[in-house]
Amino acid sequence: MTAALTPRAEPVRADSPYQSYVYAYPHKSAYRPFEERPPLADLWRGEAVDALSLYAHIPFCEMRCGFCNLFTRSTPPAEQVTAYLDALERQAEAVSGVLPEGARFARAALGGGTPTYLTAEELTRIYDLTERAFGVDLSRIPVSVETSPATATPDRLAVLDARGATRISMGVQSFVDSEAHAAGRPQRRAEVDRALAAIREHASAGLNVDLIYGIERQDARTWAYSLDTALEWAPEEVYLYPLYVRPLTGLGRRARAWDDHRLSLYRRGRDHLLERGYTQVSMRMFRRADAPVAEEPDHCCQTDGMVGLGCGARSYTAGAHYSFDYAVGVGGVRSIIADYVDRDRDDFTRAEVGFRMDQDERRRRHLLQSLLRAEGVDATAYTDRFGRHPRQDFPGVLAALDERGWLEPRAEPHLVRLTPEGLAHSDAIGPMFFSAGVRALMADYEARWAR
Repeated sequence: MTAALTPRAEPVRADSPYQSYVYAYPHKSAYRPFEERPPLADLWRGEAVDALSLYAHIPFCEMRCGFCNLFTRSTPPAEQVTAYLDALERQAEAVSGVLPEGARFARAALGGGTPTYLTAEELTRIYDLTERAFGVDLSRIPVSVETSPATATPDRLAVLDARGATRISMGVQSFVDSEAHAAGRPQRRAEVDRALAAIREHASAGLNVDLIYGIERQDARTWAYSLDTALEWAPEEVYLYPLYVRPLTGLGRRARAWDDHRLSLYRRGRDHLLERGYTQVSMRMFRRADAPVAEEPDHCCQTDGMVGLGCGARSYTAGAHYSFDYAVGVGGVRSIIADYVDRDRDDFTRAEVGFRMDQDERRRRHLLQSLLRAEGVDATAYTDRFGRHPRQDFPGVLAALDERGWLEPRAEPHLVRLTPEGLAHSDAIGPMFFSAGVRALMADYEARWAR
């Protein structure tokens, strides 16, 4: 996944369409240490575990891109990578021992960082330790793996193909070298082409390509060039990400102009993909209409849990989200990784940092995970779960979206759905549903990070 880093000095206009990328709620910056570390067995007791998601975080990359705020370290020493995999195995064994009986996984993902920073042998070890600990055959469920132009090599791709990976995602960002460099990614076009060719030759998985718009000196012509070049590879999915890094000069004068420029490029990119046979899934995600859909056991992101492995990974139960400590800066990331690799097996049986989900926060999460997708909120399912219609729980915010023309006025009675322009403003709409408590925790984290 491509992430966007917002510098501390960046002023965000109150009416900017680019407030925050809501890929999870609440954000990890709202997590805090639990007063008493609860046993994972208690957090998972009584949970539905018949369609879980499994996520393994590999916090290593060959370089740290200028736009990235993910939990990752560039070029770690080889001995730390080995120690990390050792700790990941201890954690997997510990977590599998506390999950309720009958736990079953419906999908899995390897993210980071860049999982393919690992060698082919280390990737094999990740698959082996995960399958052994949880008794899951990863070749029988959808598995997504992130890669990069420098690490999508034939030997690594051969492992992913042999183990049944169904989706490989690569952050290209731009097919124009000068734009990639301006975004803090010193890659060469020839390397990108080689990696894409290798994926198509050595892997049967579907391909996702990430592109970024709003890069310094990027214009409609170069944006169209990157889009068309990506489409030459017929990717099953394309993600369009707005850049959240502003040049550090003239911020006050340029804020509105830059917002308008990004929004214009987004609309061009959206229309370009729709005209070429892609369907829109969310503001960022577009899927090729004729792409095969992987068969998978039913997994509902609004209600089913997730088991996260590795520091940087989150785990979700109905009552709590938990993880390890969170950092973006180099020193903080290295400290957290060093702490993680030193933990023994028993230390992984308790949660350390997280957020307790009460009924109000569950409502907000359910709505956000539905509304920010093209199909919208199934109000019947929402009402069945919470006993009230979304418009009863969020009358003010939904009325404001109605007033701006961001909600479909003629959607089916059981749907609450954004208009195309509403989807375009997803990064402004998402934060409107944050609770006051989550806002305060996130603001406190940002204030401490800025010191």
